[in-house]
Amino acid sequence: MKKNLPAVLVVLATFFTISFITNILGPIFPELIKSFDIGIALAGFFPFAFFAAYGVMSIPAGLLAQRIGEKFVMLIAFSLAASGSLLFALLPNFAFAMFALFMIGSAMAFLQVAINPLLRRAGGSEHFAVLSVVAQLLFGAGATLSPIVYIGLAETAQNSNSLMSVLVPEQMEWLSMYWLFALVCLGMLAWSTLTRFAVADDELVANYTLGDCTALFKNKTVIKFFFAIAAYVALEQGIANSIAIFLQQAHELDAKNVGAKVVSQFWLMLTIGCMVGLVLMKLFDVRKVLVWFCLGAGGSLVTAILGSAELALIAFPATGFFLSIMWSALFSLALNSFAQGHGAIAGILCTGIVGGAVASPLIGAVTYLSGSLTLALCLLFIPLGYMVYVANSSNPLVNNHTFRLFEKKSPEQEA
Repeated sequence: MKKNLPAVLVVLATFFTISFITNILGPIFPELIKSFDIGIALAGFFPFAFFAAYGVMSIPAGLLAQRIGEKFVMLIAFSLAASGSLLFALLPNFAFAMFALFMIGSAMAFLQVAINPLLRRAGGSEHFAVLSVVAQLLFGAGATLSPIVYIGLAETAQNSNSLMSVLVPEQMEWLSMYWLFALVCLGMLAWSTLTRFAVADDELVANYTLGDCTALFKNKTVIKFFFAIAAYVALEQGIANSIAIFLQQAHELDAKNVGAKVVSQFWLMLTIGCMVGLVLMKLFDVRKVLVWFCLGAGGSLVTAILGSAELALIAFPATGFFLSIMWSALFSLALNSFAQGHGAIAGILCTGIVGGAVASPLIGAVTYLSGSLTLALCLLFIPLGYMVYVANSSNPLVNNHTFRLFEKKSPEQEA
């Protein structure tokens, strides 16, 4: 199918939007604890409510994408995200916050399911690994910008003469971000509505059923990549949501200013890592690059949680650099391991994002029981090890396009 540049642009912007919304939870995590007067273990259920939505909504989203197309799934998602953001902003109490985060998480699940197969089709399957890294670069850019915008909006909300001070309650300036999220989602809803998304005839199956989708759970390759996605998201969110509170507890550094800035640097380094990853994926097989970056992430994480405050300020952002290509590598390896049914497969893979729901409550529970956040963060080496296993055991039908200097091309690439 001919490449569809307008669709690619909307998909890439959607990756930015997903990240901009999703990755505010880390920077505002200490403020959530303060605003709702709860402990770290209970606060872990905020990320749980958000990421649990992936476990509930991803397969239904995959069915919808398979039957009616990705565009309609995206329109539903942006409408739902705007509604959830407004609910959070208007009714900021614990119960409504959990429900609003579930709504927003559901919208993000719909988007993730829709845009990954769409990016593969609109940009070409042989370029999917590289395009996924471009998408991850924008994902990192959104996450980098989110804490910076949060700090600026929070300061504006403290000004009694500003509109934001009227919209958000005192001492809950972080809510200003959810007013912004609602506006962003409405803008993306309009853009998506006006964009034409071509659909491949062999991708839509009108009578595709839940049974057809869940039958894929019997496929060992699907299961392997399902857990790989869960492992990656658990690792990413486990680190991002722990940085500010770890620096506060372990090194007595200010969570709002220092912590939020380090979280922003974490995502900035993830963005820079994507640029490096783009080059490496044009030179080497994606499986090799994935193993190298897993090893780098492990070394950086050890330094961050066991080193001094000065080392932690450097090593936490460094982990972001090495996490940069993992999502792209895993998702491209997964979809390129199958000849068809990519919408349904993407739904199952995105169900694995529920790993982000497990990470924070588990870290909080181990911290509560052991009294050591450092010990709890050691759990994150388990998903790292699993991703190394997946990289070494993958055998995709389509390999990523590389220059001949380092890698011999497959027959598909030569064609």
